[in-house]
Amino acid sequence: MGDEELNSSIKCETRRYNVIIIGGGMAGLAAANYFIKNGMEDFIILEARNRIGGRIISIPMKNHKVELGANWIHGVLGNPIFEIATANGLVNIINIPKPHKVIAATEDGKQVPFGVLQEIHEAYVCFLRRCEEYFLCQYLPPPDINSVGEHINLEATIYLERLPSSEEKKLRRLIFDCLLKRETCISGCNNMDDIDLLELGSYTELQGGNIMIPSGYSGILEPLKKLIAPEKILTNHPVKKVIWDSDQHTARQLDDMGEESEDSDQTVIEDISRANSDKANNSEVTAPLTETPQKPKKKLLHNVEVICENGQSFYANHVICTIPLGVLKDNANTMFEPALPRYKIESIDRLLFSAVDKIFLEYERPFLNPDITEIMLLWETPSCPEDLAQSWYKKIYSFSKVTETLLLGWVSGKEAEYMETLSMDEVAVTCTKILRKFLNDPFVPEPQTCVCTSWKKQPYTRGSYTAIAVGASQSDIESLAQPLFKNVHDKKPTLLFAGEHTHSSFYSTVHGAYLSGQTAARRLLAPDDIPESTLDCPGTADLNTWIQGVQLG
Repeated sequence: MGDEELNSSIKCETRRYNVIIIGGGMAGLAAANYFIKNGMEDFIILEARNRIGGRIISIPMKNHKVELGANWIHGVLGNPIFEIATANGLVNIINIPKPHKVIAATEDGKQVPFGVLQEIHEAYVCFLRRCEEYFLCQYLPPPDINSVGEHINLEATIYLERLPSSEEKKLRRLIFDCLLKRETCISGCNNMDDIDLLELGSYTELQGGNIMIPSGYSGILEPLKKLIAPEKILTNHPVKKVIWDSDQHTARQLDDMGEESEDSDQTVIEDISRANSDKANNSEVTAPLTETPQKPKKKLLHNVEVICENGQSFYANHVICTIPLGVLKDNANTMFEPALPRYKIESIDRLLFSAVDKIFLEYERPFLNPDITEIMLLWETPSCPEDLAQSWYKKIYSFSKVTETLLLGWVSGKEAEYMETLSMDEVAVTCTKILRKFLNDPFVPEPQTCVCTSWKKQPYTRGSYTAIAVGASQSDIESLAQPLFKNVHDKKPTLLFAGEHTHSSFYSTVHGAYLSGQTAARRLLAPDDIPESTLDCPGTADLNTWIQGVQLG
């Protein structure tokens, strides 16, 4: 064997693992931690970015630390992220909500009476809960009503019909429209007409409200990272190809090498039926009886080859793929060899992974009334479709105070994608005009700094989080989560999937991603002889254990 081949063999050996975890976001880190805590350290994490954390990233502005990605811990009871944060002193155990005073203003700068705002908000929440009941109670909606947006608009129309004054109706309609824009940022869609009505209730909300991590959400990464040896996380390693059923590929690889592999002493004999079939097909070619029998080719030990964009190959028995749904939508057809089953590709296509972006405006000094925490923007409804360049900013439903000198606006869907094409200076100028208009104050200052996110444009995310589109269902998430086996008799899957898009009731959340990563790792470490129906939930008051039990069932 030449020096080149020897070096290639050594490199192959050094890049061989039991498990390759693709992605160093929350799901990948959770899987790695589960392995380490259970004594399995033969793994590597391949992360495309130059940092870990995925959609968790806190960055400094001039005087503030801001969350570009995950903003809150959604719920307390049974939430493993809250438990990690509490155990590491990142949050206060007692969460005292800050006073929240919202004002709503029209485009002419007039403030809506608080009683009207409260009335419509209560009605809206009621309508939204009714939408969730279709999933929870399994009954059918009115004919031709398929989306959450259609249902809420129908309910709002019926609700407003009782009002005699057209002005009263119009004002309340504007509030409903604003709340629906807000919902697009919560759900992760362009329009609430995109969200399947029968599936809204499939998302499970954990009790306890939304909790901020004062030092920044990125603080949650440190306790997860500290157990993992630095050499086990390879950043700047975007994955190009996952060859997960290597039977055919191995044969081709051995042919390419021109000699038997030195990777294993284990031999594999050609399938007799296939050999006989080949012999029958080539019956006119008779081999001489004196021909020396060919040595059986040696089988490579690894099941999977993962090829990165830098040309490096990594080998493993199993792969946990935590690539976000947006990237799968772009690349799933070409990334996997053999191709993913059709049912998985169809589920990837049906699920929604839209853009939700943030706009941070940092000021030198406070200019809003200290009592006000949020300004809702009641945009007039256009009579005909408008060009995005002239109207994208009308999707910003409010500006809320993060601190007295930091405002946050949210924008979703097509408008968010358009905003991502603009400079931050352009966005700052537009937002200043909006604030001056709605506050009826020409002296609203320009921000010192403006920072906008660009999740749709990010090549390793391509959107924000998963939603169930009209025509999709919870079963699409379950299909996406389904692991793949190389052979029908294998005890352990070869290719597993994790990430928020694979948790059927906590999709779109960090804790959903965490639990999915843990579940994938647990599946690989579980003894082969445990029946699949067994649910191991120790007698404990730990609700996290209960939640994990539900996830496994």
